Amino acid sequence: MKRAIFDDIGSYPLPEGRTKEWLREAFAKVELPRYKGKLYDIIKDAMWQKINAGVEVPNYPQFQNMISQFIGPIMDEERTEAPLLIREEEAKMVEMDALEGMAKEYAEKKGEKLKLRICVTGPIELYYNQFPPPVYIDILSNLAKSVGRFIKYAIEEAKGNRNYEVKCASIDEPSLGLDPRIEEEGVITALELASEYAFREGVDTQIHLHSPIFYDTVCQVEGIKVIGLESAANPSLLTLIDKKQLDKSDKFLRIGVSRTDILSMAAEYDEIHHTNAFKDKGVLETIVNEYNSPERVKKRLEKAYSIFGERIKYVGPDCGLGPFPNQELAYLVLKNTSEGIADFY
Repeated sequence: MKRAIFDDIGSYPLPEGRTKEWLREAFAKVELPRYKGKLYDIIKDAMWQKINAGVEVPNYPQFQNMISQFIGPIMDEERTEAPLLIREEEAKMVEMDALEGMAKEYAEKKGEKLKLRICVTGPIELYYNQFPPPVYIDILSNLAKSVGRFIKYAIEEAKGNRNYEVKCASIDEPSLGLDPRIEEEGVITALELASEYAFREGVDTQIHLHSPIFYDTVCQVEGIKVIGLESAANPSLLTLIDKKQLDKSDKFLRIGVSRTDILSMAAEYDEIHHTNAFKDKGVLETIVNEYNSPERVKKRLEKAYSIFGERIKYVGPDCGLGPFPNQELAYLVLKNTSEGIADFY
């Protein structure tokens, strides 16, 4: 059996003592010495937590809002060459610069390059966050090209670096299949434009979905090779995917094997045990260990493999861990996930 790769989606809780307001200001004024060092240390520390928990291809720690992180630069006229088309040299992510130093430390310790996953918010998500329907293909296409340029910049930066490489590039489209305004028109073209460079360079291209309803449309996109499913919290999603369709279009899956819907898990647990997870000390840790025990992770993998076999290429938490109240709990999810995966293989 070919072993799937353990990755994560990206977001992570802030360290104790740091607020979202401070993070926003630090990213906006990152060139100022009073912010840069502290911000880079936060990013590097979170990355080490992911690695130490066992994540094989960790995503850069995404502390920024997934929309504003990309739409801000794309809508800045001083950084664009046409409406919503960012200039290639401006399509950079602060997080990649922050990780360069720790990647060198990793390479010296491990004797190999750090393999990174990057995530970029997809063109459909950005369009529907900014514009009402109908879809204007020229606007959507420029957004898609801009998304592709963020991916390209990161991959090209990595090419010239001895210490890390971009193993996987994910296009995050959480509303695709959930937002009733979204129609198939333009989706294939936009996703092709966004994924084209990474696909051509041999980087694993993922799409992160919250619903698989559009998966058959994604199967028509040459540049997307891996389709993500949040199947730990919603196992029934596995029944919506036809393995024959994956075989025919040569697509793979990223399977969610640990739950990240902390509010739902807490509500379920509180109702059964008459507790208050966010007030009673230690309850949240108990919840994580119950809902995401290594044994449960292993069983979720067994179920997915019984259906899809080696069409599964990546596994990990359903979604990002940003909503968790602290980094210790997020780390526990990743550690339990790592142990469950190891037990399965």
